[in-house]
Amino acid sequence: MGMTKAPYVLWNAAAAAAATEGEPVGDWQATGVSIDTRSLKPGDLFVAIKGVASDGHDHAQAALEKGAAGVVVRRDFSGVAKDAPGVRVDDTTQALEGLGRAARDRSRAKICAVTGSVGKTGSKEALAMILGRQGEVHASQGNLNNHWGLPLSLARMPIEATSAVFEMGMNHPGEIRPLSQMARPHVALITTVELVHSEYFRSVEEIADAKAEIFDGLVAGGTAVLNRDNPMFDRLSAAARTAGAGAVVSFGQHEAADVRVTETRPDALGTCVQASIAGVDMQYRVGVPGRHWVLNTLGVLGAAKAMGADLDVATAMLARLAPPKGRGNRLAIPIEGGELTLIDESYNASPVAVSAAIDVLGMSAPAGSGRRIAVLGDMLELGEASDNMHRALAGPLTQRRIDAVFTAGAGMGKLFDDLPRDMRGGHAESADKLAPLVTAAVRPGDVILVKGSLGSRMATVVDALTALGEPQTLHGQAHGRAVNGE
Repeated sequence: MGMTKAPYVLWNAAAAAAATEGEPVGDWQATGVSIDTRSLKPGDLFVAIKGVASDGHDHAQAALEKGAAGVVVRRDFSGVAKDAPGVRVDDTTQALEGLGRAARDRSRAKICAVTGSVGKTGSKEALAMILGRQGEVHASQGNLNNHWGLPLSLARMPIEATSAVFEMGMNHPGEIRPLSQMARPHVALITTVELVHSEYFRSVEEIADAKAEIFDGLVAGGTAVLNRDNPMFDRLSAAARTAGAGAVVSFGQHEAADVRVTETRPDALGTCVQASIAGVDMQYRVGVPGRHWVLNTLGVLGAAKAMGADLDVATAMLARLAPPKGRGNRLAIPIEGGELTLIDESYNASPVAVSAAIDVLGMSAPAGSGRRIAVLGDMLELGEASDNMHRALAGPLTQRRIDAVFTAGAGMGKLFDDLPRDMRGGHAESADKLAPLVTAAVRPGDVILVKGSLGSRMATVVDALTALGEPQTLHGQAHGRAVNGE
């Protein structure tokens, strides 16, 4: 990759004080912004946010000791020296938002905002990867997508950026509107609308309306990119037009979609796709397996086109896609007598996503006498329908001929009881109690899917499996591994 360039200066004392309506202390320059001393890098501006469980002010002195360029703290705060570099403000949360707004005001970047019930982080990463080949791209890290994460991501945007991609998430109505109004995107992508996190919503229409808040920040004449296959398409399209969108770009299998998939050839490590993009036929490979990833790439290409990207470059980049940690990355783990293949989906789970992961497991070819094994933890925040949604997974598991199923948690316990006896691998009340049952049962050649909501802590099972050997990451080209076609 050549030399890494020196980090851009993001903020100096005068600019930060103006953005936060605060009082500058000292003369400093910051190359980053942080709200967490655990990940703070020397040169960062540390903003002491008061959260629900902790107050960043308690860590302000530690931030300075770790090499922070300055600290943003309350005017009356005495936990750092009076002359400690930084900015003194009335309210640090408002100060962080002020930094975010000022970074947006001074930016000439084309901006895309991404939301959706599933697929938003993967879509954001893929879009950032594509745009990064065609200019200076800035993107929110991980899933920093809430009322702290979004202003923090904006505050980190260098003035030199030519494009930026920000993820926006929500659990309640009214959460996305202020985020979008802060980011003021030129393009808004909604990956899909499903009944996930349904605890706080009575219907899928309510979820669609909450996602549609992303249009309230759209710059005049901006573009909405929407899933044409989703039943909420007309509702979202109307909301986009009402909010002043100049164009609606649709994607999916639907014959009226602007970015339309015409043929797919899936294998265990990815999919070859034929698509029509605004009437032009294109072929490309998606380097991550699963039908949901194909649909994600259609939305990404729609957004990339709306942002003025070169589509030949964009489609070529998609073969390099690799799933983020815990979202479908594959690991080969050497054990005595051969190796295991682990599909790590431990980061999150909704009924739609679990079914998709079971499909990928079904397409994966075990080696020798290996088996397909699903290790499933509870799907959380499903409300009253939870037990039935867990039980319903028995269908995909039997259709895909999964050899053994291990489950953790009360919800998955209902599924376990419904499975045919010969499919029941083992059940425990929690992931840490399940992990030893799984590690004792696996053998060379097995392909093991681990999936569950973050709160069900299925990463402990992943850790137990990776501790069996030195894992190697497997990537998207189908190199020499037997693959079952569809």
